[in-house]
Amino acid sequence: MAILGVIADDFTGATDIAGMLVKGGMRTIQTIGVPSKAAIPDDVDAVVVALKTRSIAAKDAIAQSLDALKALKAAGCERFFFKYCSTFDSTDQGNIGPVGDALLDALGGKQAIYCPAFPRTAAPSSSAISSSAMCCCRIRRCAITRSIR
Repeated sequence: MAILGVIADDFTGATDIAGMLVKGGMRTIQTIGVPSKAAIPDDVDAVVVALKTRSIAAKDAIAQSLDALKALKAAGCERFFFKYCSTFDSTDQGNIGPVGDALLDALGGKQAIYCPAFPRTAAPSSSAISSSAMCCCRIRRCAITRSIR
């Protein structure tokens, strides 16, 4: 049964993380869109859901991401990771923070760590923050987030 559920805001990011999980020894599958329970085999360690939510309205991105979370929970996942674009180039209003907050609320969490870069692939972060910066607050209300928009 899957342990780790990953919700990615685009196909490329989903593929990046799925490849790293496989390289690290995890039996991993990647789906395009929200999978049905029948689409997730019992003999995997991780499920990566590739969505196309990076450039759509926040309310739609939230709905799709919560649907993915429900599917991952139904598959038995106990740990979750939200893979968002490390360059923060989504919509002008942004949907990373609202989606992150919705997932955190749905999981009953109080805080999350955000790392807005992917150093291994040299994905840039904003000059306002270093690639190792972490934000432990709700990102849409964060001074770091406001400084890079």
